[in-house]
Amino acid sequence: MSNRLNAARRARDLEAIGGDVVDLLVVGGGVTGTGVALDAAARGLSVALIEKSDLAAGTSRWSSKLAHGGLRYIVAGQIGVAWESAVERNHLVRTIAPHLVEPMRFVIPDLPGYPRGNKALARTGFGIADLLRVASRTPKQLPRTRWVGPDETTRLVPSLQSDVRGAFVSVDGALEDDARLVVAIARTAASYGARILTHCRALDVARDGARVRDEIAGTEFDVRARAVVVAAGVWCGGLVDGVPLQPSKGAHVLVDAAALGLPVCAFNVLVPGSRNRFVFAVPRPDGTVQVGLTDDAVDEVVDEPDVTTAEESFLLDTLSSALRRPVTGADVVGRFAGLRPLLGPTHGGGSAHGSTGADLSRRHALLDRDGVWVLVGGKLTTYRRMAQDAVDAVTRSLGIDRPCPTTSLPLVGAGSGRRDRAHRLARRFGAEETLVAAAGEQAPIAPGVPALRCEAQWAVQAEGAITVADVERRLRLDLVPAWAAAAKPYVDEVVAASAD
Repeated sequence: MSNRLNAARRARDLEAIGGDVVDLLVVGGGVTGTGVALDAAARGLSVALIEKSDLAAGTSRWSSKLAHGGLRYIVAGQIGVAWESAVERNHLVRTIAPHLVEPMRFVIPDLPGYPRGNKALARTGFGIADLLRVASRTPKQLPRTRWVGPDETTRLVPSLQSDVRGAFVSVDGALEDDARLVVAIARTAASYGARILTHCRALDVARDGARVRDEIAGTEFDVRARAVVVAAGVWCGGLVDGVPLQPSKGAHVLVDAAALGLPVCAFNVLVPGSRNRFVFAVPRPDGTVQVGLTDDAVDEVVDEPDVTTAEESFLLDTLSSALRRPVTGADVVGRFAGLRPLLGPTHGGGSAHGSTGADLSRRHALLDRDGVWVLVGGKLTTYRRMAQDAVDAVTRSLGIDRPCPTTSLPLVGAGSGRRDRAHRLARRFGAEETLVAAAGEQAPIAPGVPALRCEAQWAVQAEGAITVADVERRLRLDLVPAWAAAAKPYVDEVVAASAD
């Protein structure tokens, strides 16, 4: 079956869904929900996925954009989470999405004023991480950690203070883009027959299906299913009672790369008073550096969380404490925040009282709530394992014996494309580069915007973009307001033409 998602396919699937009873209904179109849909469809189940907004409209587009082994989880004693992260990172790098994951060097400097014994603690943590690398058969492009002296440290990150005493250099996985990963998973699921229904809000969820409203047409309908998995992140609690969630907020700012001397390596700066919390700066291929993260437990769940003035100041001040020249708000070109659906203290997720989100566990849980499966916790890197656990439970409940195939199942675009990291289409689309290039002009959407017109055309032709915001999300124009504003006339034109 075709892997292309577009308005015409959505209309056909909406028309057909009312007369069917699907094996599995998935609620949520983020990385976890699409992962569940792919796993189930690849095992031969009939699958429908509904999402109130769009693919990767929530937390999955506001992640740290890393496919990492979880060093800080080792320091926090969460060895199981770190192991699972290392294993799943390997699947992504080797098979699932090698076109979307690039090795990234992380420099962890040792600076004057850091706590006594910090270097020894870091060495122990990296030692454990390297053991996990060996045990999990990490590919050679992600080598072991090494210690370098002051001269090499400043060569790798020239903007660091001149009195740096050296650094650990670790290599981990950096995602080209988190939203791209979600779209690729959804399209791969569609190639196995899954119905991917965006802009369809679940009004009421039960063990045998859901009442749904088409947010585009304003109509309501029922989806009947033999099993239901809710993978709606921090919004699970609004659909199913008794979900022990403790949302944690991660805030990020995007800094003009020139303000940091155009770094080619990422680097971490220890948060004052902490031994395992870092603000990191990761160079992006679009000319920005992503700086994050604060990681704080929050009580309020909103669709579009903001980066507060205090959070931005915290990030910039902590980062600047390690730099020769401080960065300021004038260097910031974009901001974003996401809410992580971490397990609350009532389910073994740690204590939220007086703590940060860093104190909460990243492990995931599959909960049975009156016959509805609810999948919560976890992290982007481990989405596939979370999905496998959920579909294993579903197949057992349905009396189906079919093994999980997703460890060796590549996503669309993961074939033999050129590995030219300097070329935007090769980085973002892999083996589909030529198809995207043929969808429209290979010219920038607007001056100063790092996105091409053919990408906007491809978004509506093959990636399920229905609205202007959907296109902006796929091209990541939503990261920098100036990009979105400059691109809007052309994006408006593309969306209007696709609706005719």
